[in-house]
Amino acid sequence: MTDSEPKPNETTPTGEVPPASEPTPAAEAAEPTPVAEASEPTPPVIETPSAAQPSEPVVAAKEAAPSAEQPPAPQTEPAPEPVPPATGLHWGTGRRKSSVARVRILPGDGKVLINKHEVQDYFTQLRDQNDVMAPLELTGIHRQWDVMVNVSGGGTTGQAGAIRLGLARAIMKAYDKFEPALRNAGYLTRDARRVERKKPGQRKARRRFQFSKR
Repeated sequence: MTDSEPKPNETTPTGEVPPASEPTPAAEAAEPTPVAEASEPTPPVIETPSAAQPSEPVVAAKEAAPSAEQPPAPQTEPAPEPVPPATGLHWGTGRRKSSVARVRILPGDGKVLINKHEVQDYFTQLRDQNDVMAPLELTGIHRQWDVMVNVSGGGTTGQAGAIRLGLARAIMKAYDKFEPALRNAGYLTRDARRVERKKPGQRKARRRFQFSKR
């Protein structure tokens, strides 16, 4: 620095601060030029409708969907009306093999007498007891009628079959609407099977004597 150049803190005789010296072209070339950083392009923001907030009709449809999926309440069928008891005395005659049964039914509380004996006392076999009570159980009137039976001839199987046929015929006279059910069950059909007679020259109806060649 020479004496002619003013110092930075010194003032001119007029009291003004001299202007700063301008840089030379060589100094400008020496200074590095700042490099602009390449900024990454920001992707465009695409606005999509928010799925978390559905419209009101969709919400209403979702609320109504569970109610539509629920099965309808089961409808209970009304209980069948009880059969009104008929009045009067009704007769029925039944036959099976060599047995004959005369059956009377009259309104009562379900008492059954066979030759003045209870069913369990007269028939010891459960099969015969079920045959006697079958028409009453099928029609559902076993607690509305008293049954009086006079039976004779044959054995227990024949008498039970005769009583069943006579009882079914008596019930059909009291209630016409029970005829199809009784007929489909076979309770109104007369069983005509009998024991085949013995043949002469044979031991039984079909059994022959043992053959002897000599």
